[in-house]
Amino acid sequence: MTEGTDPRRARLYEELSTESRRYHAAYVLFNQAVADHLGLHPTDVQALSLLTVEPEPLTVRQIADLTGLTTGSATRLVDRLERGGYVARTPDVRDRRRVLVTPVPERIARVTAVWDELGRTWQTLLDDHSEDELRAITHHMRRANELSRTQIQRLRALPKRD
Repeated sequence: MTEGTDPRRARLYEELSTESRRYHAAYVLFNQAVADHLGLHPTDVQALSLLTVEPEPLTVRQIADLTGLTTGSATRLVDRLERGGYVARTPDVRDRRRVLVTPVPERIARVTAVWDELGRTWQTLLDDHSEDELRAITHHMRRANELSRTQIQRLRALPKRD
């Protein structure tokens, strides 16, 4: 606690930090359970999630940037997803030199069905929040996402520890 910090606020920060760590661990384990259920790698599940929220198909380089993977790892991820029928590589009609990774709707529906089934239960967590609270939660999630991307870049730029 820094000098002048309100002790009540410091306790709230500590509680938030503890719950945040529990939340992140629970989400990682949940993601693993979903991946196991679908017979996919957890990174593949998250890549599919990101691909389906993007308004346009992405290149492998964009997938690498979005996931923090190297281009080689992103290529292997796309190879796995393509073998599973979840994505297709298609030429970019605007630039024939580029190849786009496009989700295959029929196969993505398999993943979406699991998320939709589980999502109805998750939705109940938000049902008792006001619209202002939902906006605050959304604002926080957006800022946390941006901070996470910044911190990922920062960590990747540091030398690895033994």
